Amino acid sequence: QVQLVESGGGLVQPGGSLRLSCAVSGFPLDYYTIAWFRQAPGKEREVVSSIYGGFGSTYYVDSVKGRFTISRDNAKNTVYLQMNSLKAEDTGVYYCAHGPPGATMAVDFHWWGQGTQVTVSS
Repeated sequence: QVQLVESGGGLVQPGGSLRLSCAVSGFPLDYYTIAWFRQAPGKEREVVSSIYGGFGSTYYVDSVKGRFTISRDNAKNTVYLQMNSLKAEDTGVYYCAHGPPGATMAVDFHWWGQGTQVTVSS
């Protein structure tokens, strides 16, 4: 059974950092896509970053390039999202999700975690 569990969210000031973790079970990390999505109040869920494949191919939405880094630890079956230089507009519920190789659209992901709240505010 596929299961994803996020952790690491919280309240941080603008310019601060957080690291989110997504512990996964039920499938190997080095083939399928694990993506981070976020949803702000009143907005649609959007992809933030993803990682897939044996070489760990990555994708970032333009708004987080240079600030966020996605990585994975196959031995721990965990995917991380390191978020630096956080801005107020990064606020939202962050979800990790499992999907086919190379996927970035929410409709293609069928397994989701419960989400973790990230609030960037002074």
